[in-house]
Amino acid sequence: MSTIRSATAAALASAVLATTLTGCQFGADEQDTSPIVIAADLELSGAAATAGKAYQRALELKIEQLNSSGALNGRRIELKVKDNRSDPAESLRNIGDFSADSQVSAIIMGGCNECAVGAVRTINEKRIPTIALASSGAVSSPIADRRYVFKLAPNAADSAAALAVEMSRKGVKTAGVLHSDDDYGREGLAALRSEFAKSGIKPPRAESVKTTDTEVGEQVKALTEDEPDALVVWTSPEQAALAAAAAQQAKFKGSLFFDAAAAGDLFLGTAARATERATMVFTQTMVIDDVIATTPAKAARRQWFQDYTARFGGYNGSSSFAADAVQLIADAELRAGGEPGRVDRDGIRDVLETSQMDGLSGPIRMTPDNHSGLMPQALTTLVARNGRWRLAG
Repeated sequence: MSTIRSATAAALASAVLATTLTGCQFGADEQDTSPIVIAADLELSGAAATAGKAYQRALELKIEQLNSSGALNGRRIELKVKDNRSDPAESLRNIGDFSADSQVSAIIMGGCNECAVGAVRTINEKRIPTIALASSGAVSSPIADRRYVFKLAPNAADSAAALAVEMSRKGVKTAGVLHSDDDYGREGLAALRSEFAKSGIKPPRAESVKTTDTEVGEQVKALTEDEPDALVVWTSPEQAALAAAAAQQAKFKGSLFFDAAAAGDLFLGTAARATERATMVFTQTMVIDDVIATTPAKAARRQWFQDYTARFGGYNGSSSFAADAVQLIADAELRAGGEPGRVDRDGIRDVLETSQMDGLSGPIRMTPDNHSGLMPQALTTLVARNGRWRLAG
């Protein structure tokens, strides 16, 4: 076994090993062998189906790895999945069904911001721990109204700060912003305006697109007609590709910058020419094959990248968030303890609220005052080169 693979195995088990050893010491006659049931509410059809299916693949792969790792103290994870069809109303019905199932330990929700925000009240009333992979700050804040809701995705303020630093470094003085017309898009625009003011970049001209729009040409044309130095795209991966193509068609000569929400597949496919030399802020896992694995955490990320790519023939940047959500819930289930065969949702919530790990996505820290766990240090700068994302510099 190679050094990297050994380090990866150690990293995989490290988050749960200490608790499993504790579990062996107490109540050995009543060892809990019941399954750890995780429910997933995902966008498997509708506007956000591409991301939802990537999350599902990641969940299944990570669960398979944990079940075969020997780190679960004789237990296994089972996954229950429902398609919310990218519809907040359907998502809310799914959350109700999952919370009524006494076997379900916790829920993982996909990237739909409206779905996660719309389910907050039900999640708290049903007292079921939930990790959302959506980016909107309203998913996990204010804390007082979201005790059972956690978020694992890049934060708008962190993305905006990283983008502004890179734009300033490249001498950008003027920029247009294309953003999604949803909570996260509006949050991003506000964050960009704040960061641009600090960096000496002029207040941006902005245009919005509905999350379901499949045509963004008019908005891009309006943003580029005054020939700004840069165009910032704060949308889904599909709309980001459309925006890049529209900018190319408009003969835009400035630089393209993408927010983390635009991260999708590693290989850019038909958007390769339009996105060449575009800059994106995202986690290092997307390009971990460009990084020397000098720590167990980096080795684990590289192994995840390789395993996912080998299984599915490509890599999706958001997959690591889903995998980390599984790890957090498995760890919390084992640490919460409780009566064998009975799910202690309050105990799981309490553990999640103080969880810390160097995950596949990067450093993750949850606290009672902050339920959005991805640290700013997880974000780095990527550049599109020859049809795929690469580590900048």
